[in-house]
Amino acid sequence: MGFHFSLDTVLRFRESVEQKEELALRQIQLEIAGLRRTIQDVTAAIAHAQKARDKAMRQTMPAAHLQAMVSEAEAAVERKKKLVASLEELEQQHAEQLKEWQAAHRKRQMLSDMEARQFDAYELEQVKAQQKRLDDLFGSRHQRG
Repeated sequence: MGFHFSLDTVLRFRESVEQKEELALRQIQLEIAGLRRTIQDVTAAIAHAQKARDKAMRQTMPAAHLQAMVSEAEAAVERKKKLVASLEELEQQHAEQLKEWQAAHRKRQMLSDMEARQFDAYELEQVKAQQKRLDDLFGSRHQRG
C-alpha cells in the first residue's frame, strides 16, 4: 500500500486558499504600480503646466488664457491629491492582504511539513519492513542450508 496523507484534502484546500490570497496580493501590487505611474505622469504634467504658466507670465496674453492655464494646473494638483489618497488606501489594503497571505501560507506550510514528516516516517517503516523481509529470507535459507 502506498503512502496516504490523511489530511491531504485539507492540505489541497489550504494550498488553494494560499494561492487565492497570493493572487489578491499580486493584484493589489499591480494596482499600486499602475497608480504610482499615473501619479508620476500627473506630476510631470503639473511641472509642464507650471513651466508653461511661468513662460506665459513673461509674455503678454489674454487674462482668460492665463486663467485657463492656472485652472488646468489646479485641477492637476487636485487630481494628484486624490491619486495619492487612493495610493495610501491601496497600500493599506496591501498591508492587510499581506497579512492574510502570510496567515494562509503558515497554515499551508504547517500541513506540508506534517505531510513531509509522515512521509519520512512511512519511508522509514518501508525500509525497516524490507530489511525484516530480507533478514527473514536470509534466516530461512540459512536454516535450510
